[in-house]
Amino acid sequence: MEEAGKILVELCFGTTCFVMGASKLQEIESIIPPQYRKRVEVKAHTCLDLCKNATYMKAPFVKVDGEIISEATVEKVLKAIESKVNG
Repeated sequence: MEEAGKILVELCFGTTCFVMGASKLQEIESIIPPQYRKRVEVKAHTCLDLCKNATYMKAPFVKVDGEIISEATVEKVLKAIESKVNG
């Protein structure tokens, strides 16, 4: 269950996303800078069902507080978390 006030990071580990690079996102929780860890909740999903929608570009997909990141990388996800934390 999502904790109030936390930034929700949702990782897609469906087959397409995993093959396209989500495997590199598996350790994101341990990579999040210590000053942000208490503010972030990470959830893994078997599929976010985004790859079927051409609007969202390419896998892998991650949602940060509902904002969809396509072609997600550790760097893109960390940047989105930092942006959300700093408002």
